[in-house]
Amino acid sequence: MKEQSSVIAHVRPLLSTPAGLWWGLLGVTAFSFTLPFTRIAVGGLSPLFIGSGRAVVAALLAGIALAATRQRPPTVTQWRRLAVVAGGVVAGFPLLTSFAMTTTPASHGAVVIGLLPAATAVAVVLRTRERPNRSFWVFAVLGAAAAVVFAALQNGGLGALHGADLLLFGAVLAAAIGYAEGGLLARELGSWQTVSWALIVAAPLMAALTVVSALEQPPAATPVQWLAFAYLAAVSMFLGFFAWYRGLAIGPMAQVSQIQLVQPVMSIAWAALLLREPIGWATAVGGLAVVACAALAVRTRLKVRPPNRPTTREEES
Repeated sequence: MKEQSSVIAHVRPLLSTPAGLWWGLLGVTAFSFTLPFTRIAVGGLSPLFIGSGRAVVAALLAGIALAATRQRPPTVTQWRRLAVVAGGVVAGFPLLTSFAMTTTPASHGAVVIGLLPAATAVAVVLRTRERPNRSFWVFAVLGAAAAVVFAALQNGGLGALHGADLLLFGAVLAAAIGYAEGGLLARELGSWQTVSWALIVAAPLMAALTVVSALEQPPAATPVQWLAFAYLAAVSMFLGFFAWYRGLAIGPMAQVSQIQLVQPVMSIAWAALLLREPIGWATAVGGLAVVACAALAVRTRLKVRPPNRPTTREEES
């Protein structure tokens, strides 16, 4: 079917679940550098500039890609849903994590973000007809519990929560909603098209915030800090979503979302290598527990009623 055609094509079979998991893992690997690089960037750039400026740069890249490939604009309903995605993953998550990284280590932020898979699974269940079986939820809850204990040990105890933790919990909620809605839209618009249009939706607001932040606190970063910002803009905010939303689109979404449980382990490893943050035995044990729960969760089968849907633009091509 031609991309310009408005006729609904016959639905092609979904790709295999392993394909969705591998695409999801590629996206998670790209995202695992986000908190360490944010921690580096806040040394010379304000958190507001980082959170908004990276979205502006990514929106420019998205605009070029959309124009070069002559993508068909979304429908009115899809624009509304894209606003939800933009609020969660373009504005909410980057801004909240940028402010959190000014006062907490990247390794601590990584383990709190480890709650994201469970939150995404809940958002998926509320938004779609996917219904994980009992064993899936058992392993998902165990993974979330491991992430909480992981965070508590890093923070000195279960009662030692700081303002940065609240920002990180807010970031988890925002991203979970954005991931769930974005995964659904990726089945209609295509994976990279979804994040690209979401960036376009948020561009006016994020551009205004970037100007305000630059006027209030002019950027004074080192070359390394600018390189970290460039990664956040080009990869964390743009290219990483190509793979992540592709994986969610292939699905099953609730299963693919659990791949995120390996992200805190990766992020802590990068924090140790790049920032020389210490890793103790508790971190190693907690990391192994998180990975084990992720491996068990993604192996469980889902009881899903497949919805009728049109062929995605990626499948057409």
